[in-house]
Amino acid sequence: MDSIAIGIAWCVAWGDRREPQFAIDVLQEMRRALASGEEVPAQVREIVDRVRELLAIPEKISREEFPQTITDLQNKYPNLWNQPGKIGLVYGGVTKVKQYVFEDAKLPDIRGASALLDRINLLDLPAFFDKRPESPSDKIQSLEVRKWLGKNFGGQPKLSEALIPEMIVYSTGGNILAFCPAAFVNELSDAIEKRYSFVTLTANSCAVGDKFNLLEIRFGLLRDSIEQTFWLDKYRQTYNDAVVEAYFGKLDRESNEPVQVSHVEEAFINRKSFNELTTKLAVMFNQRRSGNDFENRPSRRYPPMLETHPYLQRDESDRRSAITRATDNPDNRSEKGLPGSPWFSEVSARKRKAGDRAKNGIMKETHWYTNEEWAADVIEGWVDKFEDFLKKHPGKLQKYCGNREIKTVEVAQSLTQLGSMSNGFVAYIYADGNNMGGYIQKITTPQEYQNFSEDVDNATKYAVFQALAEHLHPRQVKENNKSESTLPDGAWIHPFEIITIGGDDIILIVPADRALAIAKTIGEQFEQILLKQVEISGVNIKGNYQANLQEKPIDLSKCHRYLSPDLEKQPKPSNCQLSTSIGVLIADYKTPIYYAKKLYEQLLKSAKKRAKELKKHGYCGGTVDFLVMKSVTAISSSIEDFRNEALTKDSSPKLKLYAAPYTLYEIGGLIESVKALKKAEFPKSQLYQIRSFLEQGKQTTILNYRYFRTRLKDVNSKLLQEKFEEAWCKPKNPENNGNLAPWMSVIEENKLTVYETIWREIVDIYDFIEIEEDSQLSSEISVDAEVEL
Repeated sequence: MDSIAIGIAWCVAWGDRREPQFAIDVLQEMRRALASGEEVPAQVREIVDRVRELLAIPEKISREEFPQTITDLQNKYPNLWNQPGKIGLVYGGVTKVKQYVFEDAKLPDIRGASALLDRINLLDLPAFFDKRPESPSDKIQSLEVRKWLGKNFGGQPKLSEALIPEMIVYSTGGNILAFCPAAFVNELSDAIEKRYSFVTLTANSCAVGDKFNLLEIRFGLLRDSIEQTFWLDKYRQTYNDAVVEAYFGKLDRESNEPVQVSHVEEAFINRKSFNELTTKLAVMFNQRRSGNDFENRPSRRYPPMLETHPYLQRDESDRRSAITRATDNPDNRSEKGLPGSPWFSEVSARKRKAGDRAKNGIMKETHWYTNEEWAADVIEGWVDKFEDFLKKHPGKLQKYCGNREIKTVEVAQSLTQLGSMSNGFVAYIYADGNNMGGYIQKITTPQEYQNFSEDVDNATKYAVFQALAEHLHPRQVKENNKSESTLPDGAWIHPFEIITIGGDDIILIVPADRALAIAKTIGEQFEQILLKQVEISGVNIKGNYQANLQEKPIDLSKCHRYLSPDLEKQPKPSNCQLSTSIGVLIADYKTPIYYAKKLYEQLLKSAKKRAKELKKHGYCGGTVDFLVMKSVTAISSSIEDFRNEALTKDSSPKLKLYAAPYTLYEIGGLIESVKALKKAEFPKSQLYQIRSFLEQGKQTTILNYRYFRTRLKDVNSKLLQEKFEEAWCKPKNPENNGNLAPWMSVIEENKLTVYETIWREIVDIYDFIEIEEDSQLSSEISVDAEVEL
């Protein structure tokens, strides 16, 4: 049996009550026998047979085989419906993550907050189920969590005795979904919420659970009086009803075409599966998170509040009263404090201690904060995981480190150090998956859920690692502010910070000069890993994520505005069902993090909107939106309002002085265009001069641009024509030999032609695109691009 099936068999065999209906020794023997394929004990043989009957139901049931009426369902699977007792299913995790993580502005505090949440989700909650990690230090931490669980939830038998690792469906992305015996649903939900509060004090968490019949695991929610269940025969008659449509979803069809019977039946079949159970839990989760009380559960409508006083010292975030100050120990001069001797509250002290750990994850001993009850000896960080990835892939290690030993490279301790790598600018990369909900809706079994969760988690994590290894190298600290850092002058550091990688979410801080290349590679690698086009040591992608391009052929001319002059770099159809949208904010390292967060979240939203629009044309690949903000006060409203009011001319025709968001292929073309201009040492003054033309209207801009280009040196004029005009500005009609440069024509949904340009964005990112070292630069490139004005 698969691991999930063993967990289901355990829950059914345990029964409805707190006391198991069979001795725990019998249950353990059943678990061992199922895992090894041996004969199970006679007492539980009937239960195991029913679980096997459940597993025998195909993941994808054809319309012909699906029970047409509720009576057909009863007659076809009488044993599953009549199985006494129910199974518990619990869903929970952290909420308002960014509020907790970005509460403090300093990098070690942000890193520590993220590490604590990751540790709970990836180590502590699985430890409830006695899931043993590979690392010796993590095994010790797992045992401590089990002791905590037994101490705080100590009924007889204990909660920890009723849980086994095979019950976990997934525990990634800040959430956990797991089966459990029916009697322990509320207790397990309470334990999940309490663990987050115990470790973090203030992080919001929520967990809910419910009990389901064995047959519901495969065919979705059924009424206790099964005859009253809304089934396919009734759905055929009422699928146009507004309430029914809101629950089952609208059917895809053309406005004037009748709905095909197959579409009606497929919509119902896709809905009535394990996915319906998880949807119910998600609704309950949102209700409890919003403050609704649940029967037999403690309320969570009152968030943690720590009192303050106007005459008491507060912590660095100015939110809570301080309890300690990280100064040198006056009784022992060898015990140093932290640079700047900051004040900490109980909450911020835990974050800093978790974030200021050694590179190998070992928690440092500190005299200024000694409450160790909540802490682990080791908290593995994302840099540690990245280094493990490099060690398993020697080629990547060589490319990233060169001849430098990886163990000599330190972790960045402040945004000042990261900003010094790129003239005082850093880039925030925020990525999120596309079409995740649509794919999940077609998942019908718990095993598929588990496979999907593992696949997406691996694809997300290793896409980031691949991108960082491809585009970055250890860099030497140029600005080492001793009030923020304990590193020696000239230290070599990893030039990035991984804030979080959870599920399909990614938040990174990287040098501004590599940001767009890293974002592009993350998007491409995510799809390639899922399609098994990239081999990663120890990773086995189990699902099939290949898109069916025949159902919805891609019109590339409506997806990409860029066409590479290199025939080997022509766009290819995106053929993965899942992709990523990415927001990239390039800003001064002094930009307040809470302000940067608002902006890169807006950029991600814009990129997702673009991906949704392109999906109508069959494009299912990634998108990127970016913004270069060289002044903190550059945008006082939203990015969308800024673009609509300042960068859009409602003339005839309509002009947009920007072209973002981009597809992954287009962002690669934008990078290539900037590199070509930099290789030619194109004078920046002339770049700005062309940008100033954009304000003068379409015809005037084209005329001034043409006049300007004719006065360039022949080599640079040819370069501009090839890398910019022919790549970006060709008319949509191939029979039209006219020239639109520096504009691109785009036909919007209302059939009106709008003219966009990438030139403003070329100027914005010009200083943040690095040319790869090349000893044989083309002799055709002219070093002198001066123009006689």
